[in-house]
Amino acid sequence: MALLVRPARPDDATAIARVQVATWRSTYRGLIPDEYLDNMEEEPRASQWRDVISRDAGAANQPFVIVAEDTGRGVVGFAAAGPERRGDPHFHSELGAIYILKKYQRQGIGRRLVREVAQRLLQRGFNTMLVWVLAENPCRHFYEALGGRLLRSQPITIGGKTLEEWAYGWDDIRHLAGHTGTRL
Repeated sequence: MALLVRPARPDDATAIARVQVATWRSTYRGLIPDEYLDNMEEEPRASQWRDVISRDAGAANQPFVIVAEDTGRGVVGFAAAGPERRGDPHFHSELGAIYILKKYQRQGIGRRLVREVAQRLLQRGFNTMLVWVLAENPCRHFYEALGGRLLRSQPITIGGKTLEEWAYGWDDIRHLAGHTGTRL
């Protein structure tokens, strides 16, 4: 597999939505109601991702999207990040999404995406980051392995079911970007 990690282009939006829906279904089955997962549609998400990608002009106040592309198979994962969205006083940027098709998980793609996200956030003037993750998400240990510190929890309702989500944070994302000699 030849993997390319690069900034998303508007024509990636459909593939990004496909990865998002497939990953939600494979990761959250049993946590989120089946009806919600089964009714997820790619096209509305593709339209939203196209808008996000089109707005990104490198400005610090705009979110951005990075894709992982298997050069023979297309987009297999993505990450989206930007300014923190809930007014946290300490953590000024947020990893808003990171999804990798199940077949491609546990191959270092997530770490490569996070490294690229951290590098771009640093270029935009951010040095702290948080991410919200469902407490029962089996992939949440990924954030702990990257040195994320559990900050707090809060309820979230998805598909009529109330769940708990946890915030993990990094006080200094330079190590995530590979700037301090720490390998990801």
